[in-house]
Amino acid sequence: MYTIGTHMSIAGGIAKTAENVVKMNANTMQIFSRNPRGSSYKNYTEEEKARFEKTRKDYAFGPLLAHAPYTMNLASATEKTYEFACAVIREDIKRMDDLNIENLVFHPGSHTGIGEEAGIQNIIRGIDQAITGSERITVLLETMSGKGTEIGYRFEQLKTIRDGVKHPEKIGICLDTCHVFAAGYDIVHDLDGVLEEFDQVLGLDLLKAVHLNDSLMPFGSRKDRHAVTGEGEIGLEALLNVMRHPKLKNLPFYLETPLDDTGHKEEIARLKECLRDI
Repeated sequence: MYTIGTHMSIAGGIAKTAENVVKMNANTMQIFSRNPRGSSYKNYTEEEKARFEKTRKDYAFGPLLAHAPYTMNLASATEKTYEFACAVIREDIKRMDDLNIENLVFHPGSHTGIGEEAGIQNIIRGIDQAITGSERITVLLETMSGKGTEIGYRFEQLKTIRDGVKHPEKIGICLDTCHVFAAGYDIVHDLDGVLEEFDQVLGLDLLKAVHLNDSLMPFGSRKDRHAVTGEGEIGLEALLNVMRHPKLKNLPFYLETPLDDTGHKEEIARLKECLRDI
């Protein structure tokens, strides 16, 4: 059975969100670790955390994924921006670990002019001040599209970050299909070749999650615009091939497509039906 879910709002509380996952006929979810455009976050009561855990257990959820806020830029050379990013990742690793969430993913960051090498060193320092090595949670670097001065659009950049940290055993990778397609990895016509390159550079054992997104923008565009599965430049069949691939099919898949809960429920049902037809 596939592990598939979507990005969910936690506006009504995390226990209610887990219940909404069940209504969607999904078995995992991604949430923001805090306000994605700001810095605020909610602390949960023990009662709510217990309800959340019960739903996860009763309905056999797969690994859950928390996404750090977009306002976090660990590659920045601006002191205020960097200090904020360091505080957020440090706090959110602990907060998500306390919720027993398996993985926390973040965008590595944009160097904004200081250069790739300096940006990567900032990211490494930021990770090192946040991870003690005693956590249960795994921190995932996301594959990026390469827009602007973004870091993480080449597998080699992600390897350099992971190799440089004090606790590389706590670092994994989340592959975003829209992002890698936009970055120039041809998952439509050469998925095997892309996975072979990933394995040679990073190792497929480090791949812990897949963001299953179609792309509004063409191959190699270096632009990050998600589309509903089957309505973009990647196409439904190529995305189904990602899900069916023997090296990927046991991973959790998370949709980040531009739909509401009703639309995502239909999208998940359509994907499941297509997967049953093989």
